[in-house]
Amino acid sequence: MRDLLADMANGVRELSPRRFPWRRFLLALSLGILGGWLFSYLRLPLPWMLGSMVFCTAAAISRAPVAAPPVIRPPMSAVIGVMLGSGFRPDLIAQLPNWLPTLAGLVLFMAACAFFCVGYFRRVAGYDPVTAFFAGMPGGLVEMVITGEEKGGDARTIALIHSARILLVVMTLPFIVQWLEGVSLGINRTSGPSMMQTSALGWFWLIACGVLGVMLAHALRLPAKQLLGPMLVSAAVHVAGLSDSVPPFEIVNLAQLVLGVTIGCRFVGTPPQAILRILVISAGSTLILLALTLAFAFAVAHISRYQPVPLILAYSPGGLAEMSLIALALHTEVAFVAAHHIIRVFLVMIGAGPLFGLLGGKAKSASKPN
Repeated sequence: MRDLLADMANGVRELSPRRFPWRRFLLALSLGILGGWLFSYLRLPLPWMLGSMVFCTAAAISRAPVAAPPVIRPPMSAVIGVMLGSGFRPDLIAQLPNWLPTLAGLVLFMAACAFFCVGYFRRVAGYDPVTAFFAGMPGGLVEMVITGEEKGGDARTIALIHSARILLVVMTLPFIVQWLEGVSLGINRTSGPSMMQTSALGWFWLIACGVLGVMLAHALRLPAKQLLGPMLVSAAVHVAGLSDSVPPFEIVNLAQLVLGVTIGCRFVGTPPQAILRILVISAGSTLILLALTLAFAFAVAHISRYQPVPLILAYSPGGLAEMSLIALALHTEVAFVAAHHIIRVFLVMIGAGPLFGLLGGKAKSASKPN
């Protein structure tokens, strides 16, 4: 508890005007709101996430004075975690056996993504073997950057490639899902009641899940504790039937807005030429990933009880929070989507290093930073 309180105190200190770039953040937030409003007006899918993402990415490329420091993400991650947990229902346990074919397909999908993307970054992009290997792994941005740098790879390139992967997948997949599903993911696709319609008991459970979840995750030293802790507690509360409350749609839109701003601002400080080059290179790997996602989703749909769209969201390496928000917008099985993403990231985290050790002896000795 002492360490948790110390982390919270440090977070508060980071928000002081002397440390936190409030002007640049408010500009980024204003651009995000403008982008979200414009995308809402145009009836585009997930407007508050995609609109803010596009506008903030454009600002980063044009070297506008925008910023979204990491300290703003933990509170919103807790909100997203509670949202994701509210998608778990009491009948979840009975559905778990139905996940066996889809989990087997997920493992094969990850192997295919790694094989083709690593080969692409090695042969087409011309990256050294270490950088290509960790840039091509389908998930775990922070872990791949740290491990890749330890093995001698280019940490900056690995980070930018994974950031671009999330950016491009999140920007393209909603349109594909919207076309396949035949529904709009626009402003009218809300995931819950308004704030004024949420009961006091509902607010109690939503807030309690967030607070207790962060405390539990800190005690258990879970990765991504601000997201996974609240999600696990919220899931337990909803599976046990203690609450059926879901976050108000205003909170969902705010979560989309902050996610979009933070993703777009990841490129701040990088030369525009480097950003554009990374985006062009990542466009090729994104096509590979989306093609594999669609192929595996439709193939696994034939041997499981799930339709292609939930499988597309579950397999797509576009980020747990981002893909789950799309699932929320579609009112589809959020628990199914979130669980598959957690397993994917977990397998990449624990498997990439040992796999590189088995296959990368030659690559390590031959690697040279770009």
